[in-house]
Amino acid sequence: MSKYLIINADDFGSFRGANLAIFDLLKDPDSPLTSSTIMAPCPWAPEAVRFAKENPELCIGVHWTFTNEWSTYRWGPVAHQNTESLRDEFGYMHHESDEFEKHADLDEVYAEAKAQIELLKKLGLEPSHLDNHMGSIYGVATGRFELLNVAFRLAAEYGLPFRFPANLADEQFNNSMLDIQVDKKVVLGLLDKVVAAAEQSGTAIPDYLIPNEWSGPQNDSYDNFKEYIYELYKTFPDGAVTETYMHPCLPTEDLKGASGAWHRRVWEYELLKDPQTKQHIESLGFKLIDYRELKKMKSGK
Repeated sequence: MSKYLIINADDFGSFRGANLAIFDLLKDPDSPLTSSTIMAPCPWAPEAVRFAKENPELCIGVHWTFTNEWSTYRWGPVAHQNTESLRDEFGYMHHESDEFEKHADLDEVYAEAKAQIELLKKLGLEPSHLDNHMGSIYGVATGRFELLNVAFRLAAEYGLPFRFPANLADEQFNNSMLDIQVDKKVVLGLLDKVVAAAEQSGTAIPDYLIPNEWSGPQNDSYDNFKEYIYELYKTFPDGAVTETYMHPCLPTEDLKGASGAWHRRVWEYELLKDPQTKQHIESLGFKLIDYRELKKMKSGK
């Protein structure tokens, strides 16, 4: 039975080290990385777009950003007006998804999401797909699922695939990266509506979204992390398109200054740079694809 895997590098444009790492991985035929998404509000986004322009065959999209988790590295919305609900008391984006969801005005979310796409397009990007930083537009932190209507509306307007899984396995409700805070039955009830909305609008979505965890021995050493990831990939379902994502980065000073857990992003780069990783994925029977291929598969063209 066929099974497919998308590996996306999130946070393109966030740090110089992220750019350098993603440049390297996307151009390396021995890396399993298939796509990446750019954070429009971040300072290294223009360099990321320049790389995308120079390499149009690569699958590079928009990482919708409505949150800003770092305490010493801050950014605000891209839109020039009507962004008050998207800002904290200091004018930056809210730190966490629940704060964003509680305050966000839907019209302002739509305008900001569109502004981020348009800024990257103005810089020269032809986006291949859309996804979302920290899952804030999913509404799973507080149950504001109407935020998803904004996402699917814009995905349909631009004719772009969007990262939202059509299915959720039981274990994903305990995944700290997905950070689902809403009752399981409520979320499962939502999925049928999401799949129907995606089909109606012609928006391609993956079957599963399964990120890795950091709570456990995988955080103790690179070797532990590598072993954990290799075992995790063995659990990905057959007969489906699964997306997973990482945040590869080189150990630059801007990353170290922002994050006390900077080693995680460096390990993710090292893992995706290791030729054994792609060999392992292929040995499990996966075909590596990107979001352009997903769109073709879902449309039947």
